[in-house]
Amino acid sequence: MTRQLFAAALALAAGLALLPGAGGAREPETTLDADAPEPDAEPEPGPEVATPELPRFHVDSAPVAATGRTLEVPAGGDLQDALDRALPGDTVAVAAGATFRGPFLLRDKPDSGWIVVRTGAPDGSLPPPGTRVDPSFAGVMPKLVSGSDAVLGAAPGAHHYRFIGVEIRPEEGRFLFNLVRFGDTATSHADLPHHLVFDRCYIHGDPTLGARRGIALNARYAAVVDSYLSDFKEAGADSQAIAVWNGPGPFAIEGNYLEGAGENLIFGGGDPALRGLVPSDIEIRRNRFTKPLSWRVGDPAYAGTPWTIKNLLELKNARRVLIDGNLFDHNWPGAQNGYAILFTVRNQGGRAPWSVVRDVTFVNNVVRSVASGINILGRDDNHRSRVTRRILIRNNLFDDVGGAWGDGRLFQLLDGTRSVVIEHNTALQTGSILLGGEGAPHLGFVLRDNIAPHNDYGIIGSGTGMGTPSLVRYFPGAEVRGNVIAGGDAALYPSGNFFPRSLDAIGFTDRAAGDYRLAASSPYRGAATDGRDPGADFGAISVARAPAPGARVGAPRGSSGAVKGPDRPLGGAADHRVDDRAAAIEQRRVHE
Repeated sequence: MTRQLFAAALALAAGLALLPGAGGAREPETTLDADAPEPDAEPEPGPEVATPELPRFHVDSAPVAATGRTLEVPAGGDLQDALDRALPGDTVAVAAGATFRGPFLLRDKPDSGWIVVRTGAPDGSLPPPGTRVDPSFAGVMPKLVSGSDAVLGAAPGAHHYRFIGVEIRPEEGRFLFNLVRFGDTATSHADLPHHLVFDRCYIHGDPTLGARRGIALNARYAAVVDSYLSDFKEAGADSQAIAVWNGPGPFAIEGNYLEGAGENLIFGGGDPALRGLVPSDIEIRRNRFTKPLSWRVGDPAYAGTPWTIKNLLELKNARRVLIDGNLFDHNWPGAQNGYAILFTVRNQGGRAPWSVVRDVTFVNNVVRSVASGINILGRDDNHRSRVTRRILIRNNLFDDVGGAWGDGRLFQLLDGTRSVVIEHNTALQTGSILLGGEGAPHLGFVLRDNIAPHNDYGIIGSGTGMGTPSLVRYFPGAEVRGNVIAGGDAALYPSGNFFPRSLDAIGFTDRAAGDYRLAASSPYRGAATDGRDPGADFGAISVARAPAPGARVGAPRGSSGAVKGPDRPLGGAADHRVDDRAAAIEQRRVHE
């Protein structure tokens, strides 16, 4: 068999597919090529702008038809025995409302059919696929609990388990480090669990004591969809709803409510047990990332425990990441300085010099009520790492950034990033638009067609003056044009930008009501470098954030609808050109 055919067979067996034109099917990368250069010897890119690569592999989490037996587990029954007896294709139906005490272990089974572990309640008791559950559905879910070890673990190589409509939590009054713990000690590709899906599940810590982590998702081919993860909080240590540091991917994190005091979702943060591993091919869509105000010291809702607060999303070791159509809200200074989103490469313990943050596409998101926006680090300043490169931040709304929440800085870039593009965003922040400094200059930088207030410092670098002096020092050769910077001084900046005297002079449709579309009378209609309106396309954001009911990874997203709930309506007709690269991914799905 040729190498190409053999690789194709491997990919097919794993339930993976290669995107067209990529030169032969293969599994996601888990180790460095033996001939790969060491991090310090890695060729540096030039000043030209490079486009991020989208995920190569994708998880299809759509429901699968049952092909085998149904094993019913009544209240008081032996769930572990049912899991052990289940064969690929079987369904384990667990009594709704009953409590089952673990820990439970998923074992490696022959063949590749799915074992479905689900509530014994009828399908109609849960919302349809593509719709998030919330705690009100707990009554129709079986409750899997543990008082000491993780509730759910996986034997080496365990695979093809799908959980639907299950509640996972600690026993009352107990603090657990992990509720679900997969793959963190795996030292070979074969030992990693794979093909694992949590669909419409309620996973939460103790309401008083919290828990350190909801899911340690160290696996390949794994998804958490339309689930509700809450009460992950700890004082004196980081806590997360989902964390990945020893799993190669691909991953789908879609449609969830994610609540964590430290990092709601993190990739990296611990040295992988597998040499060369970088979590890859990650899709993060249509989630809500938030921290309850009852965790915020000084807030009227504060409940009295000073949990360790950091950020909403952090990438420390990750590549080929699509972050599309999410709501990020409520983040403030605590154990960090309040940035909501961190793309900050870290070789955490010094034993993973291959660590990198690369090929990140951040589109169609809403970031609201946070201290500061996005922090990007070019190199780990503690241990050797690879260079952060190819980051695209396009078509997002940053609203209520700073003020009562904190510093109000929109973007911070430190120590020599490569090919960071920030374009077509609308922002209302109280601090600077961009801070650059502390280390090497940033090459291939683009700031284009955005709308934001200048405030006191606009674009500023450490130890340099505002505007052009900072751009020359920290962003040599940068493209900065087409931006509408309210209250700025045109004399301080490159030509080709716009400087209305105030936010009101921009001509929003209704700024007081949060409608930041440009009115027909705005002097900046069609003034972007591409002939469109500067700022975000709010119709495209609404489409990305509000898919039609029943949609799921691998299915087309919804075609219309304003954002509702905790997010204000955005309105406007969609211009899909803004998200054409992300939308193209829909044509390249993997199916089981």
